[in-house]
Amino acid sequence: MRSFAQTDRFLSDVQSGKLRPAYVFAGDEVFFRKRCREAILQHLVPADMRDFSLFEFDLAETGLTEILDRARTPSLMAPFQVFFVRGVKTLFGRGSNEEKLSAVEQYCKDPNPNAVLIFIADHISIPADVRRMDMQDKERYQRIRETMGQYCAIVELARVEENDAVRWLTDFCAMQGIKIDSDASRELVDALGGDMMMISNELEKLILYVGEKKRITLGDVETMVLAAKQRSLYELTDAISAKDRVRALQVLDAILSTSEGEEAAIGHLYMLAKTFRQMLVILERNVRDQRMLWAALWQGFRVPPFAADDIIRQARRYKSKRELTRSIRLVAKTDLALRSNPPGKRLVLEKLVLDLTAEPKPEPSWMQEELPV
Repeated sequence: MRSFAQTDRFLSDVQSGKLRPAYVFAGDEVFFRKRCREAILQHLVPADMRDFSLFEFDLAETGLTEILDRARTPSLMAPFQVFFVRGVKTLFGRGSNEEKLSAVEQYCKDPNPNAVLIFIADHISIPADVRRMDMQDKERYQRIRETMGQYCAIVELARVEENDAVRWLTDFCAMQGIKIDSDASRELVDALGGDMMMISNELEKLILYVGEKKRITLGDVETMVLAAKQRSLYELTDAISAKDRVRALQVLDAILSTSEGEEAAIGHLYMLAKTFRQMLVILERNVRDQRMLWAALWQGFRVPPFAADDIIRQARRYKSKRELTRSIRLVAKTDLALRSNPPGKRLVLEKLVLDLTAEPKPEPSWMQEELPV
């Protein structure tokens, strides 16, 4: 898998013991950094020697000269030493940085053979498609490659292509004796935007959830993964905003057919109300693209990245703020009905969908006050 190639090569170096004096982990993909760190601990740092073998430094707190001096000094207690060094961006601060970079170069030319330096450049974000890299990140990465890349090995910790993430899920589950359905793995990757750390964390929960069943289905993902539930609700609001009553009822039926079923009805209503309120802000502020969306929605009220374009499109289907405030009122009314212990929650929710997909009737003036967002 292309997305895993660079870290796989580093893991091979660690296992074989054929290490370079220094490496730069370039990128903020936590999943790969954790994977590399675990390999280092497993093969180079015995558990009973970590106090003498493993060192963590931050260049914002500890001078580079002190770190390099520690690396040059052989340990009397440990056969091998590993130095993780964060804060690489301080090596490229304002003014002349030649002296700092020259010090790293001199160490790499005459290193301690029983030590390895790992510089962590996590101030850079590298997308799966490098052509889409932010200009500032591109300049920072190029500077590291042109300087430290001359004497340190660069390990690129980039985001993972979605197809590679799906293949990793299949392979990892197979090694654990678990079968994961193809639509389940695709949904997990899509719902989490290809974030491998989140994918691996959610996969651990899913493996525990399915237990002796030893099989992960689409229903399991939709039940256990919050982002997957959100995707289903965005599909529901898409059908509602398009006034597609048949599709909206079909999506609602799929949501209620998960293992949580009608018991999660209040939670579904909360997410519906939040989504309609987000749409109201989008309409009020005339949001037209993702950049405007992040500026319009405050922290804690933002949408998942996968839903950004969808919610903008859905909001713009409404002709006025009045339509959206009507939808919020209908959800609030349904919330009261559900809390009154009705004989069938499904019927209450189906009535809500029918009301939301109906063309609104003119409201009396006393009902036309805008709800606060």
